Amino acid sequence: MPSSPAGNDARRTMRSLFLSDLHLGARASRPSQVLAFLRNIEAETIYLVGDIFDLWHGGRVHWTDAHETVMDEFRLRRRNGTRIVYLPGNHDAAMRAPDAAVEGWELREAVIHHAADDRRYLVLHGDQCDPRILRWHAMTRLGSRLDAMLRQVDDWQRRRGDVPAGTQSHAQRVIGHANQLLAMGDRFERRLIKLARAAGTGGVICGHSHKPGLRQHGEMVYANCGDWIDSLTAMTEDAQGTLSLVKFAAPAPSPAASKPAAGKGGALAEGIA
Repeated sequence: MPSSPAGNDARRTMRSLFLSDLHLGARASRPSQVLAFLRNIEAETIYLVGDIFDLWHGGRVHWTDAHETVMDEFRLRRRNGTRIVYLPGNHDAAMRAPDAAVEGWELREAVIHHAADDRRYLVLHGDQCDPRILRWHAMTRLGSRLDAMLRQVDDWQRRRGDVPAGTQSHAQRVIGHANQLLAMGDRFERRLIKLARAAGTGGVICGHSHKPGLRQHGEMVYANCGDWIDSLTAMTEDAQGTLSLVKFAAPAPSPAASKPAAGKGGALAEGIA
């Protein structure tokens, strides 16, 4: 059964880790935060639940040493025996091709996860339950371009000091409303629950909507990993099979902290709590 959302602890060992929507390659990606989180958690199996790479953002790929270090961390985990299952989403749909391969990861469209408490979960990105028009690649590209533009505006305003630290800008509100529209209220959840029930499982673990959540729908469990652009959340499973939604908390900067490294930037780089 799921647990209440939990905060960031000291280094932990989990049975399974579920990460989605890293969007590596997009302007707003947060490789430094992803790496810091990974280095404080161990897992027997890591599920990468879609949009790990942003291959459809339509602009220049933003790839720095920090991004490559994230990949190095996954390579190290794989060499040390961690099972890595990659379930591409709409922003990295090219990795759904039959001949696609990444670093020895297992590539799947969807997979059934067998939890330690014998509950079974359908694991997939979630775009499979979008309305037909949102499943068009052209819509993904358009949405990515608009998102990148809004985040550039937000970043520019914050650098100018037009938006006080810790407050939400107009651009962020527009992005939030767009994510709510994508989730279609609770219809996104209901469609995924219906799909999980048809698959004969007790719940679904997904991403896509950038809206983290862990709740019951009757006897079914809905678990959304969130994202690593805005929410900085992940889903974990412990040795007893309990799911928890965890949020990354960056350490407080020291007075002598230097400027953020290349690749850490992005619309929401400041004020992470």
